[in-house]
Amino acid sequence: MLSAVKRYKSLLSGALLRYFPRTTAYLRAERETALFHPMPTRRAKKVSASASKTKTASAKKRARPRARPSKPASTGIYGPAPMAVGDAQIQAMRERVAQAVSAGAIGCPSDEQWAMILSRNPATRIFAGAGSGKSTTLVLRVVFMLCHMGIEAERLTVISFTNASCAQLREQLLKVLDYWQYPFDAGKARQVVRTFHSAMAVLAKEVLNNPQWFEQLGDKTTSASELDNPLTSARLRPAQQRLLQQAYQACYAEEPDFRRQVHSLLGLPEPPVSGAESQRTAVPKAPLDGFKLVGEFTPLPLFEAFYVQAGFMQSIGIRLDQLTTQTLVCAARERLFIEALVVFWAYFQARLREQGLMTFDGAFQALTHRLAAGGAGISAQALAPFTHLLIDEFQDISPQIVQWLQAMHRCLARDKAAVSLMAIGDDWQSIYGWRGSSPELFMDFDTHFPGKGKAKHSAVLMLETNYRSIEPVIRDGEAVLAGVEFKQGKTSKAFKAMQPGDHGVRLVSGFDLNSRLPELLKEIKAQCAHVASRPSAERTAVLVLSRRNQPLQSIQAQLDKKLPVKAYTIHRAKGLQAEVAIIVDDCSSPEKHPLRNALYAHSGFFRNSYDQAMQDESLRLAYVAITRGVSRVLWFTQKTRGATQVLARRASQP
Repeated sequence: MLSAVKRYKSLLSGALLRYFPRTTAYLRAERETALFHPMPTRRAKKVSASASKTKTASAKKRARPRARPSKPASTGIYGPAPMAVGDAQIQAMRERVAQAVSAGAIGCPSDEQWAMILSRNPATRIFAGAGSGKSTTLVLRVVFMLCHMGIEAERLTVISFTNASCAQLREQLLKVLDYWQYPFDAGKARQVVRTFHSAMAVLAKEVLNNPQWFEQLGDKTTSASELDNPLTSARLRPAQQRLLQQAYQACYAEEPDFRRQVHSLLGLPEPPVSGAESQRTAVPKAPLDGFKLVGEFTPLPLFEAFYVQAGFMQSIGIRLDQLTTQTLVCAARERLFIEALVVFWAYFQARLREQGLMTFDGAFQALTHRLAAGGAGISAQALAPFTHLLIDEFQDISPQIVQWLQAMHRCLARDKAAVSLMAIGDDWQSIYGWRGSSPELFMDFDTHFPGKGKAKHSAVLMLETNYRSIEPVIRDGEAVLAGVEFKQGKTSKAFKAMQPGDHGVRLVSGFDLNSRLPELLKEIKAQCAHVASRPSAERTAVLVLSRRNQPLQSIQAQLDKKLPVKAYTIHRAKGLQAEVAIIVDDCSSPEKHPLRNALYAHSGFFRNSYDQAMQDESLRLAYVAITRGVSRVLWFTQKTRGATQVLARRASQP
C-alpha cells in the first residue's frame, strides 16, 4: 500500500517536474533518454538494396514527435575494426561445407547466403525474404563463428522469436556441429539459442535476485529459465486476474481521485462522499463493468484494460513511473484513462513486490536502467554471452528491446569488448505492431546501433531467392505491399519451377462462411487430392489461414480429421508452409486508436502514426498469409477490400 507521505511526495515531484522542468534531475533524464532513442531520419519510400545508408523522403502523414533529444557524447558501439576473419578460415569453411554437402548433411549455400555466413562487419543487417533459407544460413554462420573464427560458445547468443523456433534452431545446430565434430550438447544448445525473454531471465537471475514472473503466475507448465515470448500466450489466467483485481480494489479504496476517474470512465454516477474526503466510512467494491477504449476490439474490466495498455506503453519505451500525463497530446477521455492507469500501476507494482514478482517489461526496464548507469553490480561473466549476438526475426523487435540491446552492448564496449550484432529479418513480414513492435527499428538500424570509424554503417546484405513458392505466388504477395510506403526495396527470385495446375492467388469473393461452409470443405478436400497426385509435394498439403480463431474453429469442427490439413491464425503460421494455402479472411480495416496515436507520438521512436502503422501491417499480414503457399493460394472473402481489393484489380488486368 502506498502511504499518504508517499502519495504526497509523488504529487509534489510531479508538480515540480511540470513547473521546473529544467532541473538537474530532468536534464539527467533527458540525457538518458537520448542514449536510447535518437530521432529517426525522415520517412523513406524505399531503401536501395545496394546502399547501406537509407535514402529518405518526408511522410504524407506523420505523428508529431517530442523534441529531438540531445546527442550522446559518443554514439558508436561497433568497430571500428572488422571482425577477425582470415582467408585461411574462409577457405577451411568452404572446404568443410563442400564435404557436408557431398555427405548430404546440408544443402549447398548460394552466393548471397555465403555473404551472410562469412561477414566480417561487426554490425550486419540481413534482409531475408520469405522462403529464403535464412534459418539454415544462420546455423552455418554460427558454425563458422564457433569452429573457424574461434569464438567461444560462452560469448555467443542466438535469439529467436519463440520457444518453438528456438527448438528447431537447436536441433539444426546440433546436427551440423556434430558433422563438424565440435563438442556441443543439448545443454550447451539451450544456453546459446534463446528467446529475448529467456536471455533476459539469465541476466535477471544474477542482477535482479532471480525474480518470479507475473506472466507465469498460475501456469505450472512453464520454466523459469525457458521464458517464451508473451506474444504467443493467450489471455490472462485467473491468478493473474486476481492479483490485478486486488491492486485495482486497493487503489479504489484508498484513492478518492482514482474513484472519481473510474466512475467517469465507466459512465457511472459520482461515487458517494461521506463527510470529508479523508473521513469515508465504507468504500464499496470497485466496479467491474466492461470498459472499451476506442480502437480496441472488446470491452474489458478496467484493471485488465490498464494492464494491456501499460504493456504497450512499456513496449514502445515509455516509463510509466516517469510519465507526465500533461505532455500527452490526446483527447480528455484518453488523458483521463492514462491518469487513472498511472495511479493504478503504482498499486500493481506494490502488489508485485509484496509477492516477489516482476513483469517481463519491468525486468527489461530495470536491467536497461542498471546497464545504462554503468552496469554497477553486473559481472563480466553475466554479460559475456551477449558479446556476439545473432538475432532472427529482427523486424518484430520493440523499442524496449532496442533499449536493452543498446545498453548491454554499450556496457560491454565500455569494458573494451569487441561486440558484434547480426540482425536477420524481413520488414515485409513485420506483424506485431499491435504489441509495440515496428519494422522502423530494423529500417533505422544504424540510428539505434551505430558503428565507429570505417564500421560507422552496418553492412546490408540481401537474401532474395525464394526457395519456397512459385513465381506467381511471390508476385501476388509483393503486389499487396504496394501501399506500404516505407519498406526495403527488393524483388524476390523464385527458385522453384512451375508445374501444370500451379497458380498464384485465386480470389473467391462474396463468400459467407456460415452459408457456404460445405463448399469450402469440398474445396479443401479437392486440394488435398490434387497434392496427393503430385510427384513431390510438401508434407502439409493444405494450410488454412485466418486472422481470427473463430472461422478456423468453425472449419475444423466440420473437417475430416484424416486429411493432411493444418489450420492456424496468420500470426501463428509465420515460418510455416504448405503446398496449398487457403485464406479465409475479409481484410477488415483496423479501427482508429486515438490513445495509441498519442503514445506513438510521445515515444519519439516512430515516423508513422499508430493508425498508419496498423494499415501497413494489415497489408504485411496478407503478404505473410500468401507466401505460406508453395504452388497454389486460394483466398475466400466476403468483401474485396484492402489486400483483396489489390488482388482483384490485379486479376482483372489483361
